[in-house]
Amino acid sequence: MSRHLEVREVLRRITASARRLLGAEYAALGVPDDHGGFAQFVVDGVTDEQWRAIGPLPRQHGVLAAMLHETGPIRLDDVRRAPAFGGWPEAHPELGAFLGMPIVDADHDEDEDEDEDGPEVLGVIYLADKRGGGGFTDHDEELLRILAAHAALALTNARLYERSRELTLAGERARIAHDLHDAVSQKLFSLRLTAKAAAKLVDRDPARARAELAEVARLAAEAADELRAVVVELRPAALEEDGLSATLASQVQVLDRAHNADIAFAADRVRALPQAQEAALLRVAQEALHNALRHSGAGRVTVTLAGTPERGAVLRVSDNGRGFDPGAVRRAGRHLGLASMRDRAAAVGGRLTLDSSPGTGTIVEMEVPGA
Repeated sequence: MSRHLEVREVLRRITASARRLLGAEYAALGVPDDHGGFAQFVVDGVTDEQWRAIGPLPRQHGVLAAMLHETGPIRLDDVRRAPAFGGWPEAHPELGAFLGMPIVDADHDEDEDEDEDGPEVLGVIYLADKRGGGGFTDHDEELLRILAAHAALALTNARLYERSRELTLAGERARIAHDLHDAVSQKLFSLRLTAKAAAKLVDRDPARARAELAEVARLAAEAADELRAVVVELRPAALEEDGLSATLASQVQVLDRAHNADIAFAADRVRALPQAQEAALLRVAQEALHNALRHSGAGRVTVTLAGTPERGAVLRVSDNGRGFDPGAVRRAGRHLGLASMRDRAAAVGGRLTLDSSPGTGTIVEMEVPGA
């Protein structure tokens, strides 16, 4: 659990480990939100089809809610007989034996005086139905208590890591915004001066006036490109809420409206990936799109995302632009973000390839292994 730094992946590892360790048929882990529901709810032992049939994330009610206000375990021979039991959706499997264990804030010191609310419950591990029948034992409860203590440390570390990354991204967005502001301001200032010069030359030197107006058009186009970059670069990432496919589709729609090129996106059999891999794929797609739209002169750009049999994914960004010689670009010291894209791929165990030559367009492909 401690090897992973993405909260979603840590939750998944905790849930799978608890189910395997105690020999349970079903396991779940719920992280509460502040609105009577669960910010995240991870299950193990239920297929994707079953989970979709069950419906929306559960609300905080019944036994699930009771566990959020406990700092110790709840063990039941039959959860359906618990006073707090409130039923479940029609497609939900029938559960019997039950064991729930809160994951308590790792920074809480039991020797210190507790405030009136007690220690923070970061989440709750829920287990149901022992394989082979029977109920959960004292030994099971002790094993789950130890696992929950490790889970608290892993989850706290993952939250701190993600918070640190959010702060880093916020700082990067601020830097980009500052750079873009300077660049756009300079272009608009030049555009204003050039337009004034053209206005003065209209009567006495029409030829020079036309040249100045052509320069106005060029500067306006560059300023528009910079402003489009603001839309793409500073738009908050929606990966955690929407997933990679939806986020890519949304960004492609924005770019398609903002540029003259025809930009299309398609996804096929894409499973959820570890968060770091999804973030890397998104950034590589953005960089490849930026290159295609700013440098290639492409009339069409296609982005595809496809799942692989090994539970990974392949991202492909192709354009019909003028293409280039990658070797010549490297020798000239112009990288077009290629080094950054390769570094992002390598950092998540992926592989990036680039296929381009003058007059043939460009294909950027990145493959990641998945969970």
